[in-house]
Amino acid sequence: MGLYFSPGNKGFESVLNGIYVDKTEMIEIINRSLDTSDKLTCISRPRRFGKTYTAKMLSAYYDMSCDSKALFDGLKISGSDTYLAHLNQYYVVSIDITGFISAKKDSDNIVDLIRESVVSELRASFPDITGNSLEELLVNISESSGRKFFFIIDEWDALFREYQDDEEIHEEYINFLRAIFKNGNVTDRSIVGAFMTGILPIKKYGHQSAISDFREYTMIQPSLFSEFVGFTKKDIDYLAQHYSLNRASVKKWYDGYSFPKVGEIYNPNSVCQAARTGVYDTYWSKTETFEALLQYINMDIEGLQADIIQMLGGNDMPVDTSTFQNDMTSVHGKDDILSLLIHLGYLAYDNESQKARIPNEEVRREFVSTIRVGSHETTNRIIRNSDQLLADTIDGNEEAVARAIEEAHDAGTLGVSPLFYNDEQALRSVVKVAYISAANDFIKVEELPSGRGYADLVYIPKNGAALPVLVIELKKNDSAEGAIGQIKDKKYFKVFEGIKGDVILCGINYDAKTKKHECKIERITL
Repeated sequence: MGLYFSPGNKGFESVLNGIYVDKTEMIEIINRSLDTSDKLTCISRPRRFGKTYTAKMLSAYYDMSCDSKALFDGLKISGSDTYLAHLNQYYVVSIDITGFISAKKDSDNIVDLIRESVVSELRASFPDITGNSLEELLVNISESSGRKFFFIIDEWDALFREYQDDEEIHEEYINFLRAIFKNGNVTDRSIVGAFMTGILPIKKYGHQSAISDFREYTMIQPSLFSEFVGFTKKDIDYLAQHYSLNRASVKKWYDGYSFPKVGEIYNPNSVCQAARTGVYDTYWSKTETFEALLQYINMDIEGLQADIIQMLGGNDMPVDTSTFQNDMTSVHGKDDILSLLIHLGYLAYDNESQKARIPNEEVRREFVSTIRVGSHETTNRIIRNSDQLLADTIDGNEEAVARAIEEAHDAGTLGVSPLFYNDEQALRSVVKVAYISAANDFIKVEELPSGRGYADLVYIPKNGAALPVLVIELKKNDSAEGAIGQIKDKKYFKVFEGIKGDVILCGINYDAKTKKHECKIERITL
């Protein structure tokens, strides 16, 4: 058993000993690709989305140097007709690129170190087999023994992220991968399959992938592997049966990623941390480089901060992901930055609408914290104004509320011009942005069924928050009094009669002729 060749199953055994959700059905997909033209798989996911756990699982399953039947019997893969056919049947080479980065102080000869580390272990395990290079060794060992190799490369893109500007290292590393996986003489004769994980997809040169034979599955298009991006609702139900998890809190904090045919996807690491501690916090975001996010937001390329403010307000924003070159340096516009943020997990992406959104409370708080310490004064002012707007609404300061909504509408960073501001939906978009700070202590509900209709916007205090419910009704070319009258007439507040406390009724009207907003506020006690 070595560090890189024949790593064994101890890593997966330790995974099983912790909080574990069975994702072994993923092996079935890979099994059916072995020794086919689809045998090279690259999956990109954000940090702490289970990539290393998957690498350990595959090592334990394919590595012929160990017996893993006792580990997998009873797990989902054991019900597959391919289970025993591939269990512990191959030579496994498993490389964690971040380990080599940690071991070296600089990038000098790091690709040579990766290559020689694998060659050294192969020579030690097969002293009678010769080869002048890693590629020759792989072919000669495979043909001599009649068994092929399964390659696992964890954090494959770490060199691109760590040494962003070192093009020489990038080229040397890509050539190393090409020699193994794009050389038909080597790949077809010695490799049964490969699984690479990373945060970023494979780097593009122009519009072509650097290693085009890999089948890629990303946060933008996970396809066959959508179910394995994170935890599904079924997974959350399973964990809730075994741990003290509040489903509503888990959904609010860690849900928000969604894919066709699979539905909602939760951040797996953060859910496990919440299950372990019973505390809902920003576990995952603290693992990502805070300064990196701040750097991109502060660029404010092509009005990037306007889009972020809109998303903080609960709006989805269009993104063109096609121009992104899959690295952290070839960033030429707002769409490239937003695409990068999707891959990093800071944004969720809907492939059908081609729009991005902030997925959950965990990520939203990271964005707000970033903006508060950022260098863009206009964006900071919007956050500060939202704090004051919320206080003025609760205090019943109608003039201040109307003025704040008007300023939010007129602010260029919101990306909403008077020409666009032509219906109540546009007004709602502005109001949601203006009340960004409410998300700290309130749950926002749009078109809440209540009484004899639907309230436009309702902000419900989170558990433990000694605050009133806010019911906001919006009008265009009507009157604020008319909005309040509609709330009362249709009894939008009746849904809250079971609770004790105050409800703030807030009517907001926009007059298209005068370009003015007006506000009416009333407080009732239930």
